[in-house]
Amino acid sequence: MAKFPEQLKKYRNKKNLSQEDLAGKLFISRQAISKWESGETTPDLNNLIKLSELLDVSLDTLVLGSEEQNSRIDNKQFSFDPNSGNYKRKYGQMNVWDFLARFWWLIFAIGGFIAWIIRGGN
Repeated sequence: MAKFPEQLKKYRNKKNLSQEDLAGKLFISRQAISKWESGETTPDLNNLIKLSELLDVSLDTLVLGSEEQNSRIDNKQFSFDPNSGNYKRKYGQMNVWDFLARFWWLIFAIGGFIAWIIRGGN
């Protein structure tokens, strides 16, 4: 947690928030923020989560200091679902190959149905 105090101060300043402002949003005292930034104490998990949301950074970045470099998740194709905690694929426009890859089995079902109709339904 050695990086946390530095990261907290860095991202608080990036959002142009004073210690008093941030404390008000978390419903805690300004002194608690000061102690977190000096490294005297650390916040509990609930406050860490609220901090990451208020400062728009991931918990990894806030706590470990790891900058989000070249994220392997493409935000154009995936969105994060906070209820399940997983990334879900966004389904937007679909080209022919995407359609065939997803619904190839329909070709057999429709072909079988057409063949059944042509034979007279027996």
